[in-house]
Amino acid sequence: MEILEAYDLTQCAHSAAQLVGCDEKTVARYVELRDTGHNPADRARRARSIDPYLGKIEELVDPSQGRTRADVVHERLTAMGFDGTDRTTRRVVAELEATYRAGHRRKYRPGDTPTQWGRIPEPGMWPGVRLGRGPTGGWPANPTVLRMVVVVEVRRWWRRRGTSSSRR
Repeated sequence: MEILEAYDLTQCAHSAAQLVGCDEKTVARYVELRDTGHNPADRARRARSIDPYLGKIEELVDPSQGRTRADVVHERLTAMGFDGTDRTTRRVVAELEATYRAGHRRKYRPGDTPTQWGRIPEPGMWPGVRLGRGPTGGWPANPTVLRMVVVVEVRRWWRRRGTSSSRR
C-alpha cells in the first residue's frame, strides 16, 4: 500500500519507486492492478502438480474423518499416474485434514445453570479447584499431585450436588 500512496502523491512511477525503494516497473504493475479493479495484495495461486488429484484425495479424507495416512494416499495416487513426491502428498493431505477437522468440531453443551434447578445454589455447590490445598499445604509439588487434588475436589462437589433426578 505504500507503493500506491507514493504513486498517488507523485503521480509518477519513477518518483514513487524512488520514494518507496523499489523498481518503477513494480509501481506501474501495482497501479495497473488497482486501476483495473483488482487488489494488488492478492496473489494468484500457482498451479501444483497435485491439483488434478485433489478430488480423489478429498474422497479418501472424508470417509476416514480426517485420519487418512498420507503414505497410503500417495500409493493410490501413484497408481493413478501421479508422479510427484510424497512430500507434496503429505502437505496436501495435512491441509485437507485440517480443513475437515475445522468443519467437524465437537459442539459442547453448556453446563447446568442455577435456573435449571429452580434455585440459586449455596456456596460450595459449583465445582472449584483449590490449587493451594494439596497434601503439603502449599502448592502441589508436581502435576500428578495437582491432578489428584482436582479429582478429589470434583468428587466432593459431585457428592454434594447429588443426582440430577433428585433435583428436578
